[in-house]
Amino acid sequence: MPVVIRMARAGTKKRPFYHIVIADSRAPRDGRFIERLGYFNPLLPKDKPERLKLDLDKVKAWMAKGAQPSDRVMRFLDAAGIAKREKRNNPQRAVPRKERKAKEEAAKTAASAAPAAGGAPAAGAAPPAA
Repeated sequence: MPVVIRMARAGTKKRPFYHIVIADSRAPRDGRFIERLGYFNPLLPKDKPERLKLDLDKVKAWMAKGAQPSDRVMRFLDAAGIAKREKRNNPQRAVPRKERKAKEEAAKTAASAAPAAGGAPAAGAAPPAA
């Protein structure tokens, strides 16, 4: 039975509140769970200690038994210093074609201006007008 540490949504409409629970991975998100480990209230400011409450001893015990934390719970555990979260590969979004062309043109003009300004004028080039 694959067991996960995840968040179950509670609260009312547009007022989310999450319970951090141990559940079978096949159980519904807000359905049956094995044990409740804490809670998370995203509506509170980040500096308030009541925003997140987590029983770290129980989390360690369940992870020793093989429970896998979800990505969001893994962020909480990383902040608490229990587990190390891997960096994710987030490539940049595609840049619209017009902006991409403008950047390429700017790069070409900058590249061509750099060698000309760096040394003596090239042969066949007109001397600068004074």
